[in-house]
Amino acid sequence: MPTRRTLVAALLAGGIGASVVEPLRSGLDRFAPLSGDVWDAATDSVPETVATPYGEATVRYDDQGVPTIAADDEDSLYFAVGYVHAADRLFQMDLIRRRMRGELSAAVGEQTVESDLFHRQMDFATAAEANWELLSGTSAGEAVAAHAAGVNAFRRRRSDPLEFRLLGYEPEPWTPVDSMLIQKQISWGLTGDFTSLRRATIADAFGAETADRIAPRRYDHDAAILRSRRPDVSFADGTAGSAGGSGAGDLAGWLAGFEWPDGVGSNSWVVGGEHTESGLPLLANDPHLTLLAPPVWYEMHHELPDHSVSGVTFPGQPFVVIGENDAGAWGFTNAGLDVLDVYDYEIDGEQYRYGDEWRSFDTRTETVAVSGGRDREVTVRKTVHGPLLERRGQRVGVAWTGLTAGRTARAVRGLNRSDGRDEAVAALSMFDQPTQNAVYADRDGNTHYHVTGLVPIRRTDGEAVAGDRIFDGSAQEGEWAGYEPYGQPDFESDGWIPFEDKPHADDPALLATANQRVVADAASEYYLSDGYSAPWRGQRLYDRLDELVAADTPLTPADSRALQLDSYDRRAALFVPEILAARPAMSDRARSLADELVDWDFRMVRDSRAALVFALFLDHYRQRVFGPLFDAAGLDRELVPNDWILLHLDADDPWFRDPPIGEPRERESLLAAAVADTAAEIDAEGYERYGDYNRTEIDHPFDLGFLNYPEYPTDGSPATLRNVRVESGVGSSYRLLARFDGERSLSVLPGGNDGDYFSDHYADQLRAWADGEYSPLTPSLTGSPSIRFRPGGGDSA
Repeated sequence: MPTRRTLVAALLAGGIGASVVEPLRSGLDRFAPLSGDVWDAATDSVPETVATPYGEATVRYDDQGVPTIAADDEDSLYFAVGYVHAADRLFQMDLIRRRMRGELSAAVGEQTVESDLFHRQMDFATAAEANWELLSGTSAGEAVAAHAAGVNAFRRRRSDPLEFRLLGYEPEPWTPVDSMLIQKQISWGLTGDFTSLRRATIADAFGAETADRIAPRRYDHDAAILRSRRPDVSFADGTAGSAGGSGAGDLAGWLAGFEWPDGVGSNSWVVGGEHTESGLPLLANDPHLTLLAPPVWYEMHHELPDHSVSGVTFPGQPFVVIGENDAGAWGFTNAGLDVLDVYDYEIDGEQYRYGDEWRSFDTRTETVAVSGGRDREVTVRKTVHGPLLERRGQRVGVAWTGLTAGRTARAVRGLNRSDGRDEAVAALSMFDQPTQNAVYADRDGNTHYHVTGLVPIRRTDGEAVAGDRIFDGSAQEGEWAGYEPYGQPDFESDGWIPFEDKPHADDPALLATANQRVVADAASEYYLSDGYSAPWRGQRLYDRLDELVAADTPLTPADSRALQLDSYDRRAALFVPEILAARPAMSDRARSLADELVDWDFRMVRDSRAALVFALFLDHYRQRVFGPLFDAAGLDRELVPNDWILLHLDADDPWFRDPPIGEPRERESLLAAAVADTAAEIDAEGYERYGDYNRTEIDHPFDLGFLNYPEYPTDGSPATLRNVRVESGVGSSYRLLARFDGERSLSVLPGGNDGDYFSDHYADQLRAWADGEYSPLTPSLTGSPSIRFRPGGGDSA
């Protein structure tokens, strides 16, 4: 097997066709054999000694390219973290800040213009500036500034990574505001949700009654995170209101493209020592995010004289977000709380009515530069609530907690330095964006769960209301007290749910989160959300944990590992009987395929033929059921309901018997047609087993053949705990199994730690991830440091 370097050498010598390499902008002239500037990027060596304005630090890499950074103080440590982030992930960092600033098209051309227009209208950059203003001067701010200095030190010493050479531009210096943009991007990805606008659009097209069925505010299930009322648990939920109408179908479909891909979520759980073999807790976390090359996360180990911490960072952010320190471990899943509201206004030219007065929009015009194409102008308008998003004459105002400054960097630093549960919970109280389910366990046997993040209390005429509708902004409906878009919020205002009132549990013996509804009770003091994920994973997780506990056999780390890799699909258990019952209506070819589902155990494993049939069937059935009616109504297919709704529509549902558009349809005939579609796809693609379809298609942003990761078959589906979503490119972006019994915790990335294609660690963990294998979280190190940071010291090659 040729090495990557010999592969590129063959490319440079013309041994590989130019069609293999089609970068976003033509860069083939830079591949001149042994003289092009791309080759320089491939042959740079890492310096041994780096001058720093701070104290000494060293970097040692383990056999998977995971650095251990040891330093005398925090500023020295985070300078080195910034340097290492830049060495391994600078292009990834630059791509994110360009996206959030609406400047992608200046580098890559026409294909990202729509993204730039959206991001300019949201004006994330000004929100990031407000965030830095709040953070600067704090210990966390000093760490962020040191990190930025480290990034720029790398830029001064090293030639730019290969991707910059292909695109033909040099990245700007890194700033602390750029680090805040990374944080805003993370928050937007987890809470930037236009559910109320989607519901209103469906209601406009099909009527409110139909919208209540196919886009319900609440899923009917009993797998809430907090399953029963307890003295140490605070509950919050709200009463549903009217969705109202919007007349914003084009806008809703456009905005759906900038929400995070379908399936973003996560699993986590804590098991108290009373149920474990060691008598100490177990904690597990696997966040489900977009699978990228390189990965979303970057693994690191930090050592200071008074503490050490291991886990994953976001490139561009200095602190460990998920991991463990000397005292305990923590993890996060998306809480799904509603922290974004949409507003309609009475508008007259460049003014909008707000209460009894007409106000002028805060307006400016910006130019979106487009490499190799026509530059665009975009008008950025803002109201008292935030940006005014516009598309083809349709307009809505948006309020989002991420547009105000937050203290999350201080919170994560506090977690890194926490010495037990009390300090960890105190840190979580400052975790303002995004809203998360935080789980914690420590070596003293404590466990904890807490919902984090700023959550607004909406008020209309002084009365608290749910946020499940489009508000009349001119009538001052759904106001947030203490909210200041693009400024500093009043954290003590009564416009936010107090931290102590958010759902939480001290010392839960067993608690599991999978993005399902947070609390079981419908009535309570606060409205949290109606936009939770379907509970397939949440139900399965609690079922298995309950079974393990009921077996009266203490749980072990091996049990946690088996749970993370569990491939049982509750969708199949629910719906395969319906498919089999429809066999009389099928053709011979379709019936023979449906027969593959008989006696299947509903596990989505790579060698299963039945898993292949079911996965492909679902896609075709979804399009058969919803596609024609959504097309006829002029609705974007991004608005099609999820599998929970699809599979709970029984044969007598009005969607089939009395559809809002067109003639009645028999569900049985749609089932039969979807199986026939599945048979045609299997024949056309030559699939034999699930692993032929369910493969690790994890691509570099350039989508170049040689930069993309290898494709490996793997287990799991969108609804299993072992989470893989081939269509949307989402899955378990990191797996952590934390333990406190003296053995090392385990983890794995879906790829490699180093974003440099020429590195041996570009994708070296991918096979292990696909096969359900792990490595020790804390590295074992031998040999001398790879990099030394010395105050004012000289550089040596």
